[in-house]
Amino acid sequence: MNGPEIHLSVAPELRLFVPSERRQGRTTLVTDGSSTLGHVIESLGIPLTEAGRVLVDDREVAVSHIPRAGESVEVNGVERPQQVPGAPLRFLLDVHLGTLARRLRLLGVDAAYENEDIGDPALATLSAKEQRVLLSRDRGLLRRREIWAGAYIYSDRPDDQLRDVLERFAPVLAPWTRCTACNGSLSVADKDSVQDQLQQGTQRSYDVFAQCTACERVYWRGAHHARLEAIVEEALREFGGAAA
Repeated sequence: MNGPEIHLSVAPELRLFVPSERRQGRTTLVTDGSSTLGHVIESLGIPLTEAGRVLVDDREVAVSHIPRAGESVEVNGVERPQQVPGAPLRFLLDVHLGTLARRLRLLGVDAAYENEDIGDPALATLSAKEQRVLLSRDRGLLRRREIWAGAYIYSDRPDDQLRDVLERFAPVLAPWTRCTACNGSLSVADKDSVQDQLQQGTQRSYDVFAQCTACERVYWRGAHHARLEAIVEEALREFGGAAA
């Protein structure tokens, strides 16, 4: 590349995306003179979903700006909580984030998820069609132009993943209102109406049930409830919400 030389600095939270030699303060970068800042940022390895305000000589610019020689470019991370305009806040998760999807649903957050890998093009198209924020650890997927909105999941640990999404987007929490299996809404179920789906031990031990209005799966406070309740209580304590 042989063109204008710019001075580039990247916010600390974005430095994991860039080559090691660009992780220490301001560095110089030679551009081709025709590419936009968005292209330059992506060429460094930073998904545009993770880039917030971009400043050129301390003036905010759009990523469509074409950098000129001598300019100082500062790439910041997204502001938190991040505002997602244009649609109710809801998510789409790739095939590798099943545990995160189930935990978001546990908290009443609309989180679509496919158990099978439907492929990057189909995921991006679904994100646009249903106006869902696409969550992924795949940088290439997040660079697809057709996605409606997206966010990189920084950790591979479900606890940290959940905390990151709740902090970044501040969704309204309504625990125990959504099916963790299919994302449908739960409603109170009469024991007699669901008893044919219950084992005899469950029928004898429990009296309070909920049922998914979409897939008809039945829920009750079984052996795993204490662990799930701990996840809910921690999320409510840290990020607020109204328990159902």
